[in-house]
Amino acid sequence: MPPGTSPPSTEAWTWENAVAGATAGFATVATFHPLDVVRTRFQVSGGRGLSDLPPYRNTGHAVYTIARSEGLRGLYAGFYPAVLGSTVSWGLYFFFYNRAKQRYLQEKDVQLRPFDHLASAAEAGALVCLFTNPIWLVKTRMQLQTPGHTSSYSGFSDALRTIRKEEGWRALYRGIGPGLLLVTHGAIQFTAYEELRKAMISAKSKQTRGDDKGSEDLLNSVDYAALGAGSKLSAILLTYPYQFLSANFQQRPGSDGIPKYSDSWHVVKETARYEGVRGFYRGITSNLLKNLPAASVTFVVYENVIKLFRATKEKT
Repeated sequence: MPPGTSPPSTEAWTWENAVAGATAGFATVATFHPLDVVRTRFQVSGGRGLSDLPPYRNTGHAVYTIARSEGLRGLYAGFYPAVLGSTVSWGLYFFFYNRAKQRYLQEKDVQLRPFDHLASAAEAGALVCLFTNPIWLVKTRMQLQTPGHTSSYSGFSDALRTIRKEEGWRALYRGIGPGLLLVTHGAIQFTAYEELRKAMISAKSKQTRGDDKGSEDLLNSVDYAALGAGSKLSAILLTYPYQFLSANFQQRPGSDGIPKYSDSWHVVKETARYEGVRGFYRGITSNLLKNLPAASVTFVVYENVIKLFRATKEKT
């Protein structure tokens, strides 16, 4: 069942939504990962000399510097955990999200309200965060590795073993607090997507003056791309500081074994003290360049895979 629609019957589109979401997540990471590396490095490379990363002037300079000093491999640092995390996250997210929507529909037996979409997305986001935080922590740390690191992780499994050995199991859930706060990101994005989607279907129905008001066939891939980017923009602008906090808190401890920040509040105080409000939006340019087209790709792939499943099911 695609976002924004009521199920035609009590039949639940659950595994189809999971497969479509996982496919969309993989496509997104494979296309835009270099910009994610740049965004992560920008978030932790403050101007106070506390980072091992070289200073970057802007997104273009960051891409050039990484490519020149580390090659293509540097631009795809942490690619495996990113693919794994995005594929699993989107698969689980769409699965939990649609299950939650179905539950609300059964309780109300009427069209879902914006609050229902908000609650469904928040519920899905919290569950996904608990499942995938260790993957994102490893991805962040691998993206921050440079050739100058004396004890780099050789890969995803090595990172998990090393973190567990040196820091304990609890370290795999560093940044879970900001991560749970980021549940609001998905909630805002999906609520905006659902409401914009319904408005677009309604507008197109009036233009065509057809009898199929609300039909999914009225929307095409261009529409899904615009809806995905628009909903993502609103979520980024409202929740980016949470993502900034999470990335900084998940950094690997120094050679002395002491973490750079003791907790999320420590990140807030240090950033506000030395950089002001602007510091919490460090790296947002590369974030927008990566995530707006990425959101478009995600929803275009998701919606079209769901349409394919529906068409296949109708034939059988």
